[in-house]
Amino acid sequence: MIRIDAVIRPERVNLVLDAMSEAGCTGFTYSNVSGRGTQEGVEVFTGRGSSTANRVSLPKVLITTVTEKSKQQKVIDSIISSAKTSESGDIGDGKIFISEITEVIRVRTGETGNKAI
Repeated sequence: MIRIDAVIRPERVNLVLDAMSEAGCTGFTYSNVSGRGTQEGVEVFTGRGSSTANRVSLPKVLITTVTEKSKQQKVIDSIISSAKTSESGDIGDGKIFISEITEVIRVRTGETGNKAI
């Protein structure tokens, strides 16, 4: 089993979740987060547009899912294709982190492993 954490632009969340579903990823959790990476924030206009300020962190969405290793590439490809804002992608489109999961337990039934996903 693997865990996939995808940090994406907020306006792309519905596209990404739909694509993940089509790829066979049935469960997920997402939350609104703030942070920065290569993009290092943005310059915004303040007041009546006469002055600017730098926003150090930007709003993003963190999507987390745990799936079978056999579905890994299909889910990752679906996230990449739906999170990109242009053909070649833009700075700030996001990042994907993949981790190994040693165990999953469904609280309600006590099922473990792939049955608990």
